[in-house]
Amino acid sequence: MRQSYIMPGFRPTLGFTLFYLGLVVLIPLSTLVFTSLQLNWAQYLAIITHDRVMASFRVSFVTALLASCVASVFGFIIAWVLVRYPFPGKRVLDALIDLPFALPTAVAGIVLATLYQPSGIIGKLLMDSFGVQVAYKPLGIVVALIFISLPFVVRTVEPVLQEFDSSMEEAASSLGASRLQVFVSIIFPNIFPALLTGFALAFARGVGEYGSVIFIAGNLPYVSEIVPLMIITKLEQYDIPGATAIALTMLVISFFLLLVINLLQHWVRKRSGQL
Repeated sequence: MRQSYIMPGFRPTLGFTLFYLGLVVLIPLSTLVFTSLQLNWAQYLAIITHDRVMASFRVSFVTALLASCVASVFGFIIAWVLVRYPFPGKRVLDALIDLPFALPTAVAGIVLATLYQPSGIIGKLLMDSFGVQVAYKPLGIVVALIFISLPFVVRTVEPVLQEFDSSMEEAASSLGASRLQVFVSIIFPNIFPALLTGFALAFARGVGEYGSVIFIAGNLPYVSEIVPLMIITKLEQYDIPGATAIALTMLVISFFLLLVINLLQHWVRKRSGQL
């Protein structure tokens, strides 16, 4: 018996999807791999294990991880407030959340660098009061990445909170559960997969971010130099194999970390469904 599909035109749409995937994703990535094959294994290791390159990898991934963690916490809080509480100016705040999506990253970088540089309004206050320098340090990169990645977390968690069945909270409260117990046992397990998705999106954006970071980072070698800048530097020196080797390494590491996050997300969803 011939199988029928709910969606008509399954084969043409599947063919178009595979064509699009190959044209936009697979072909550029395969070109990256083939270009890297111009190097032998010793040359490849010499490039990616160079002290300056290793320092840039450490700066990029550590700052992206820290920024994603902070963005996940505050993004959840903002999403919770937007969904659960009515207040004046709520629509304005909701619109401002999406501002980093529309704002050019270079503009965001210039604004953040102006505010957080040692002579800036916020930077001078932090330096005089706490002796903390933000701009031209890894901390400045974290601040820029939080600004860029926060909307990903908010917009991922917000729909889940909107669709959450509040009757489960009411039932738990009627059985004597405290607010903390309701949150830990009922609310958080249901939104944790969405929170992981927002974290993954924020992390992926943070690792590859360039425009908003270079202005506030200062791009100091071994201190605040990021991997995208190292790739640009290699390209400016016409070292195409070296740039592709660094890019390929970054791609593999990012893919592995995102795969781990996705597997964890799948495990959490499966475990939540069994409870």
